[in-house]
Amino acid sequence: MLLKLFVQGLALLPLAAIFIALLGTALVPAVGVFRGAAQLAQDLPLWGQYFSYGVGIAAAFFAYGFSLMLVIPAACFVLRAYAREYRGPYFSAEALRWYFSNALLYLVRYTFLEFVTPTPFGNIFYKLMGMKIGDGVFINTTHISDPAMIEIGDHVTVGGSAVLVAHYAQSGYLIVAPVSVGKGATIGLRATVMGDVVIGAGARVLPNSVVLPKTRIAAGETWGGVPAVKLDPDSLRPLDAAGKTARRK
Repeated sequence: MLLKLFVQGLALLPLAAIFIALLGTALVPAVGVFRGAAQLAQDLPLWGQYFSYGVGIAAAFFAYGFSLMLVIPAACFVLRAYAREYRGPYFSAEALRWYFSNALLYLVRYTFLEFVTPTPFGNIFYKLMGMKIGDGVFINTTHISDPAMIEIGDHVTVGGSAVLVAHYAQSGYLIVAPVSVGKGATIGLRATVMGDVVIGAGARVLPNSVVLPKTRIAAGETWGGVPAVKLDPDSLRPLDAAGKTARRK
């Protein structure tokens, strides 16, 4: 077992080298911005130099962030590092593709993406990463994985800290399956939508709900709870198989 884990760890070293190279590439504009600010500060008094250094560091951070938002999608395109449908063991070539694609995404997510969410820059980044996004879509979360497996229709609202992931684990297998969100649908605050889920046009997923794999939500329906079930849109109480409001016990 230890030998197997060691070999798997060694197999990740080339990926680490790629990540370092990509981060270094994204840092090139940042280094240029800071050096420019430092050169301008050479003839200033000490307080002026410190101020210029501070502004230079802040500007360099944003230069790095926006650069990274271009470098990572470009790397995904060149390396064809996009998640695709899969069901199989965690340790396989296809699972490695899934891991690599999300690891690239997380380089941006955990260093800069929060600062441009929910601005249009976030939507542009997700589109570059392969996500299909319609017009007028509002995404107020960075908790997204497998963007190439997610399709969002026009005028969809994704609430703050909602989770969209096109994968899940079951019976010892990794399963990557698409997520589709129809036109005008709303995914509430901190709701979770997992892989192999279809949400119809105009449907609502209430805040803090968990939509499990293989769920199909029809157009206009309201779902909520953990796990999410179909609710009466007025009373927000569960509906039975006949579509009637279930009685409270």
